[in-house]
Amino acid sequence: MVGPYRGLFDGSGVKGFALAGFVGRMPMSMQGIGIVLLISTLTTSYATAGGVAAMTNVAFAVAAPLSGRLVDRFGQSKIIPPFSVVNALALVSLMLCAGFGLPDWTLYASGLLVGATSMSIGSMVRARWSAILGGSGKLHAAFAFESVVDEVVFVTGPALVTVLATAVNPYAGLVVALIFMLLGCLALAAQRRTQPPVQPVRSASGTPILIPGIALLACVDLALGSVFGSVDLISVAFAEEHGVKGSAGFLLAAFAGGSMVSGLWFGSRHWKISLRGRFVRALGLFVVGLVPIMFIGDAWIMAGALFLAGFAISPTLITGFSLTERLVPPSLLTEGMAWISTSIGFGVAIGAWAGGRLTEAFGASDAYVFSWGSAVLAAVVGVAGSGLLRLPEASSPAKS
Repeated sequence: MVGPYRGLFDGSGVKGFALAGFVGRMPMSMQGIGIVLLISTLTTSYATAGGVAAMTNVAFAVAAPLSGRLVDRFGQSKIIPPFSVVNALALVSLMLCAGFGLPDWTLYASGLLVGATSMSIGSMVRARWSAILGGSGKLHAAFAFESVVDEVVFVTGPALVTVLATAVNPYAGLVVALIFMLLGCLALAAQRRTQPPVQPVRSASGTPILIPGIALLACVDLALGSVFGSVDLISVAFAEEHGVKGSAGFLLAAFAGGSMVSGLWFGSRHWKISLRGRFVRALGLFVVGLVPIMFIGDAWIMAGALFLAGFAISPTLITGFSLTERLVPPSLLTEGMAWISTSIGFGVAIGAWAGGRLTEAFGASDAYVFSWGSAVLAAVVGVAGSGLLRLPEASSPAKS
């Protein structure tokens, strides 16, 4: 399993941007559940908590491609620092509004600004890998590694923020997320040697989302994000219903843990199946894996079921980003990656909102039906439109 990853970090500056990218991505798994825990603790309303978390993700979904385009045009080192500072101020504002019991609209406004200034750090790190390893067989291993990093973040982040918010202080988790964001983002921006070169702009109106294959991937990832967002919020409520609210983060960590294990295995394989074939198979596996969570009433059994359900996440995301890298021209690569991330973020917003409403109306166990239905939708769209993911023969070796 180690073979394909050997030598991946030998290049100059590679370890530095990989580490900075890891730290800078920690908030993406901490912020949503941190907001839910803070606001639900102070207002006792999961609907409000889910609504604010959804607003944050909607704003990120809208703004991420725009910030990605700015990065492609001006470079990461010029765009990341100002966005990071404003993002930190916005998160502080959200915590103060919640702490002083200000009207709900102030929470939504602050959440909007937090999301709008959040950076798609994973897209920027993947763009660096593409600039360094583009055309190399090691790019598959690099994307697999980044998917594993995402899952490590989602294993450790929810557990960390839950412990901090429930055992230390309701604000503690978001404060730590803010520190991670500033340290990681500013460290990444400081590493100019490995950032992708700024590409000449060929068309002022060109955007990757107009590429049919990218539009299809965005639709699939929208539905997948809805799974992630709903599972996150519903699992918090499920843990509380069963008297173990402090274990909510561990349920989410189990979901991400299954993805982390499968990502390590998936990235180590030399595949004969095409990227398109791997993508649709992973979607089908996701649908099957989510079936058991709708019928479980014990928190620890649920953790095991979520771990198994998570096995399909990394293969789906790895192949999705690999397809994006080959479908998008280099001058729009960061924006193209950001469209995938933003689609997931927008889906997370829908899932968080729907999960909150359904949990309050029907209870957590029944609300998981929405998560499964979102996975079914992702699979149907992905399979039906898979013809749009055919790659030019010269740039799409099936074994890559």
